[in-house]
Amino acid sequence: MAGDRRLSAWLAASGLARSLRWLAMLAVASLAACAQLGFMTDPHPPVIFVHGNGDSSALWQTTIWRFESNGWPRNRLVAIDMPYPYARDDDAKPQPGRSSTADQLKQLSADVDRVLARTGASEVVLVGSSRGGYAIRNYVKNGAGAKTVWRAVLAGTPNHGIWTGDYLPGNEFNGTGPFLTALNAPQGPRELEVSPGPRWLTLRSDDNDKYAQPDGRWIGRPGKPTGVTPDGPALRGALNVVLPGLDHREVAFHPRAFEQIWQFVTNQPPVRLAIVPESAPVLDGRISQPGTNLPMAGVTVEVYEVAPRTGERLGPPVHVRTTGADGRWGPLAARSDAPYEFVLSAPGFATTHIYRSAFPRSSDLVHMRPVRLSDADRKAGSVVVMTRPRGYFDLRRDRMSLDGALPPGVPPGTAGVSESKLLLPPGPVRTVVAEFNGERIAVRSWPAGENHAVFAELHY
Repeated sequence: MAGDRRLSAWLAASGLARSLRWLAMLAVASLAACAQLGFMTDPHPPVIFVHGNGDSSALWQTTIWRFESNGWPRNRLVAIDMPYPYARDDDAKPQPGRSSTADQLKQLSADVDRVLARTGASEVVLVGSSRGGYAIRNYVKNGAGAKTVWRAVLAGTPNHGIWTGDYLPGNEFNGTGPFLTALNAPQGPRELEVSPGPRWLTLRSDDNDKYAQPDGRWIGRPGKPTGVTPDGPALRGALNVVLPGLDHREVAFHPRAFEQIWQFVTNQPPVRLAIVPESAPVLDGRISQPGTNLPMAGVTVEVYEVAPRTGERLGPPVHVRTTGADGRWGPLAARSDAPYEFVLSAPGFATTHIYRSAFPRSSDLVHMRPVRLSDADRKAGSVVVMTRPRGYFDLRRDRMSLDGALPPGVPPGTAGVSESKLLLPPGPVRTVVAEFNGERIAVRSWPAGENHAVFAELHY
């Protein structure tokens, strides 16, 4: 007891007691501030990622890995799939295999309800790429989102359209069409374009977004004014951030985009932008019917470890499974340092070889689709496609090659092509190397005449 009294006296004399009381008061104030932000009872609200037109949840894989690498729990990161990801030509007219804005609103509402029920959370963060931002805005304005969405991020969303005027007047991407006219109607005394409820962030390029261009080149109308500008994704009432040089997809999936999303959600910068590897990643995913995100049954999937330098198989398959009604092909206990070849075999389709770099972390978003070769492609010795799902190829800024030369079919100017197809003459099977900004994938030139298609799919 005497020692305790002496310690108390020393603390008082040294001023440490006052400092400790001040720190305690600061902690209480910080907790109160966190409570106001919604973080006191839920430090990691569920984050739901919404893909864009024609895309799938697979594109959010690296973003989710970066969230996990900064401490966000895996079970609170959800990437959803729209069954029919392509928009209708006219939003009001049914079109086979296409979805309307009402369809997307209904699907997103169901997914949010499902995540809230599973996690017990009261609010979510929504992050959308391109068309996915339309679903988010529609849900907040015309659904339950004003109460259930805490933060909303729109990355590359063409909020004022890709074009305006009488071209496809009923299309949801028409800035003067009925959907966007209603969505952008001024709200409140400040005439804001964002709906009340969540805080809003938009991410956009400076002038490298193919869908925010004054000329109609990228919508098949070169020389025709679109009526939109690179500022089209910005909204009155949102925090509007420009990411110079990035393209339409990169403003959602690039590390710099992740940095902005994390900062907006947490009010602090991320600890790291790099992806932290796991020692024993587990991989899974879905085989989808072409043009949709619907599961495809009856597809046999073989997975091989391959040599990093040559793409040659290092033995028998490490995994074989034929998909059932859910389309799932895994799980696969993988190595974080091993590149893989995925082989998809299905009646009526080409044997599809997809080569990927090593997977540093677990993922259940390794989604794939088999392809068909055209008659012209079958006449080639081999068809090798270099594809970059999370961005486009830009001759001005990117270092890239396919089989030692510039990838064919990549035009100059605004980045707008994410695939490059190489047609090789007949010959023995050999190694073909795809390189992009430091990522290197070696594939094998399987013969097109025997109905094989080859893809080098870039992670980054």
